[in-house]
Amino acid sequence: MNKLVILSCLVILQACAQKPWYGDLNHLGKFPNSLSEVSGIVTYTDNLAWVIEDNGNKDFIYGINLKAGLVKKLKVKNAENNDWEDLTTDKEGNLYIGDFGNNNNERKNLTIYKLPNPELEKGDKIPSKKITFSYPEQKNFPPKKRSMLFDSEAFFHWDNHLYIFTKDRSRPYLGKTFVYRIPDKEGDYKATLVGTLNLCENQDHCSVTGADISDDGKTVVLIGYGYLYLIKNFQVNMISESQFETIYLKHETQIESVCFLNNSTLLIADEQSKTKGRNLYNYVLK
Repeated sequence: MNKLVILSCLVILQACAQKPWYGDLNHLGKFPNSLSEVSGIVTYTDNLAWVIEDNGNKDFIYGINLKAGLVKKLKVKNAENNDWEDLTTDKEGNLYIGDFGNNNNERKNLTIYKLPNPELEKGDKIPSKKITFSYPEQKNFPPKKRSMLFDSEAFFHWDNHLYIFTKDRSRPYLGKTFVYRIPDKEGDYKATLVGTLNLCENQDHCSVTGADISDDGKTVVLIGYGYLYLIKNFQVNMISESQFETIYLKHETQIESVCFLNNSTLLIADEQSKTKGRNLYNYVLK
């Protein structure tokens, strides 16, 4: 065989044998093909997480182990997956599903589903209650491109309220995130605007796709495609003045989900996009 052909084959084999590059993220496992669009994640314990998928997928929540293997799934009763984008929990163990994905800024049925603790459910279904809301600042459906600031893919629970972070889809891009608050009780509400954050002006990295708050309430994390935004000494009444640290994860995939595993460790998930993604990672805060 021609020496040049042999050399080429060896180079190809070596390239194939190299491990995938995950930047500063620690790879835990790959989700099954049936979970290719994970959009929200939460934990109750240190060995099981719960995830959802977004628009076009089933009305289920899924229990996974920390190698991304499917352990359990529950059908959510009285709920419809218009565009499920994030999960959060409260201190009593209730689970909240954010059905507020709004790519075109034209929805008038923004909803959060409140569920009991899924880890206590014995069957294959789980009940839900409905919290509906609107953004008082939005006047047109859809608004003009420069005012497309009412999509959302991120929220967390704190002190009897849900805090929703909007995703900027404005053109030209503003890099602006509105922070809204609504009660965590069943009902219909006009969300209260409590602050605004300006992360940066790069639309590929600065649109918020996930959020969480640590159990001690001191640290908030926001995530985008490849970047993490860390707010320490968090104060709700001063959110617009928040100082945040920008952390480049060195791994630019369609990262959609983040949650605290403990006060110093995050779980992060990305969606399948072409040949990349569909993975579960952890990241230890410095």
